[in-house]
Amino acid sequence: MTPDATSRRDSNRAIRLWLLAVAALIFAMVLVGGATRLTESGLSIVEWKPVTGTLPPLSHEAWQAEFGKYKTIPQYTARNHGMTLDEFQTIYWWEWTHRLLGRVIGAAFLLPFLFFLWRGDIAPGLRGRLWLIFGLGALQGAVGWWMVASGLSERVEVSQYRLAVHLTLAALIYAGVAWTLFGLSERKPLEVPARIRAGAVALLVLVLVQIYLGALVAGLRAGLIYNTWPLMDGVLLPKPADLFFTTPWWRNLFENTLTVQFNHRMTAYVLWGVSLLHVLAVMRTVRSGPAQTGALALAGAVTVQAALGILTLLYQVPIGLALLHQGVAMVVLTIAVAHVANLRTALTTEHAYRTAPPSPAS
Repeated sequence: MTPDATSRRDSNRAIRLWLLAVAALIFAMVLVGGATRLTESGLSIVEWKPVTGTLPPLSHEAWQAEFGKYKTIPQYTARNHGMTLDEFQTIYWWEWTHRLLGRVIGAAFLLPFLFFLWRGDIAPGLRGRLWLIFGLGALQGAVGWWMVASGLSERVEVSQYRLAVHLTLAALIYAGVAWTLFGLSERKPLEVPARIRAGAVALLVLVLVQIYLGALVAGLRAGLIYNTWPLMDGVLLPKPADLFFTTPWWRNLFENTLTVQFNHRMTAYVLWGVSLLHVLAVMRTVRSGPAQTGALALAGAVTVQAALGILTLLYQVPIGLALLHQGVAMVVLTIAVAHVANLRTALTTEHAYRTAPPSPAS
């Protein structure tokens, strides 16, 4: 191997390790964000100070000042009136950690990125994608404050609309980093028929939609009601009049707790069913072991996630189960991205995948 080839290979390995570290930090960020929401800690810091907010209160007087600011918002008056300073510090540390992780991710992405650019290690075609990911990360910080601001004046919690945008954008950024990481793998994508790759892409889209719907459920606390399965409010399919009693009708999709939980359930069934059909399609069409392994891994992860969702509902959203449910959702997303990245559309006919290759002439 030539010195130039060795240098490129070393640079590629360093970039992959960098992106892997960023992906791990985003994964942790999503879990900490989930814990922040479940402990109702997200409104404990009522100001957005991107630089000076890095430091927490360092004296008793500073803690009292922060606590005094929290006492001015509706959440304290309606839900936490009379809480002690120690109790406030508990929720404060969750939100502070969540925001600190956001800053760490920004630095962990930007500083190595600039270094790799300076060294000329990043190919021109990759630079634009990485700048886009960084831009989405910066936007995510603004979206996070936009979400928090919705709960500081007239509400006792953040808007479910904004929470869903915040979580889904985090999932998209994570998927973008993972996609780029898998794309830098030295293993070539497997050639499969167009319909097989289309099925993998459809599953990835369904996973992202389900994450969005799950965020709506979380934002409305819809998991704390209708805690039975498979029946919901005593029936398998609620009456249309109960699902769409608010006008205009579309508001039910975001504000009616029955409709929001019902949509999350139904999408889970669709996702699970499509994942099984995809496995069958891959096994019937593609002779490649890795393609079958990816499809089976995705279907297995979706099955585990569905079971966790049912348990979380039945036990009325305990923090441990809820966080496990959110973490496995990110695992499902990871597998879905890897599965799509590992496949590419072949130009040959599907018949070639069902027919064994001719034996070489003796």
